[in-house]
Amino acid sequence: MGLSRRRFTKEFKQAAVQRLEMGASLAEVARAFEVNPKVLHRWRREFRQGPGNSFPGLGKRRWEEGRVAQLERKIGQQALEIDFLKGCLQRIDEQRKLQALNGSPLSTRRSRPRRTEAKV
Repeated sequence: MGLSRRRFTKEFKQAAVQRLEMGASLAEVARAFEVNPKVLHRWRREFRQGPGNSFPGLGKRRWEEGRVAQLERKIGQQALEIDFLKGCLQRIDEQRKLQALNGSPLSTRRSRPRRTEAKV
């Protein structure tokens, strides 16, 4: 028969890490809480990476730093696109105002209609 895996509550883990942070040795805390020192080391590392992110418990997902960074990049890219489009709209608006003042459409060489010659 295999041993069942022990589960520790968030409060238990926080108490162990708090004792480590107060200066107790890793071996001493491991003996007191009857936990492997490697597990304590992992709990402390998780806690230091982000107290809100550590020990999420059942049903709660950890903050994924990679996902957060990806979303921040996407927001930045979209902000650049919005700024670019605002500038384009501003230029179009200025051209329309000039067109209204002059009374004639602004045309360029490319926008002139082509002459069509009938083939005989």
